[in-house]
Amino acid sequence: MMTNVVLLRPAECRDPEVQSARLIRSFAKERRAQGDVFWLKENAELLGVLASTGAALDAEALEPLAAFHAGCRDLLRNFPQYYRFILSICLDLEAIGLPKQHGAALCGRVARADLEGAELSDLQRAEARRLLRRRGVGPQVGDGALGQRLRDFVSRSVTFAMPNRKAAYELTHIIFYLSDYGRQIPELPDGTLKSLHFTGLLAFLDQDMDLLAEVCAALRFSGNYPSPLWEDAIAAYHRALRVQAEPDAPMHDDYHEFLVTGWAMKIADRSSLAQTMPQGALRFHASRSGQGALRPLAACLNDMGAQRRADWGYMRPHVLSYLGPDSHAILLAAERSGPHFEQFFEGFARVRA
Repeated sequence: MMTNVVLLRPAECRDPEVQSARLIRSFAKERRAQGDVFWLKENAELLGVLASTGAALDAEALEPLAAFHAGCRDLLRNFPQYYRFILSICLDLEAIGLPKQHGAALCGRVARADLEGAELSDLQRAEARRLLRRRGVGPQVGDGALGQRLRDFVSRSVTFAMPNRKAAYELTHIIFYLSDYGRQIPELPDGTLKSLHFTGLLAFLDQDMDLLAEVCAALRFSGNYPSPLWEDAIAAYHRALRVQAEPDAPMHDDYHEFLVTGWAMKIADRSSLAQTMPQGALRFHASRSGQGALRPLAACLNDMGAQRRADWGYMRPHVLSYLGPDSHAILLAAERSGPHFEQFFEGFARVRA
């Protein structure tokens, strides 16, 4: 497979607006066909990152999505099942530079059709509320019975001491919606901070930088600071990502990891998007090494059977002697990354399960 890598001029490589415009063109025109649900998902995620970090782009940079913006009312009529994607893209385009011509009308139409009422998931209802509130429509995300269920979920920290990717991503997204992606500090119940730290520990142990980046963003949006060790790991992972022009390569790539780790660095006021952006259909490739420490840790506990304990002080020498060098180093880093490791391990060990 041929890979076409064309470097931008040095001045362009340092310009985040140029890089943002390059990403918009690739996602809008070069990766997938417009109208594909995965096209909607990718573009909504890219624009969400740009809008939440205060990007301001000119008409030329946003031109690849101008036709979508102009036709979004017809799209909503024809594809109401994708209303959250369509509404998100429209509102974010109007937040970062296009005229505010359609967002309010779209929100009104979604509300009148009660499209939120078609959602079975509380998380999707929360996302819909958050989108509508951007034009002052409907209740706040945290209002009423829905808001209480969201708060009950995020405060139950024991849930997040065990690997459960669905629950972990629901946790981070609830914080995103309650905080309006960092535009306000939400009032969160006791236990929420511990839930985020437990989730971050699982992600760090597993070296899952996509999830860890979301945890770090959620911590900052909730008015807290992530472990510097976590953010250092995310920064290293982001810098190691390769961005290449590969028009014939499979579409399943690491674009989301690229977006979310760069987003976490931007939120933390660290340099991101250091890669050059070649011309053409961009593909994103992460550099992965090793398996982390999560699976070896779980295997150690499983092998110990009835001899395992929930007391980390007791278990520590047994676990460390079991792990290989790489997993050993990751576990030690996780242990010193914050104040909640012993409580996390108590839940993770599942001695009473």
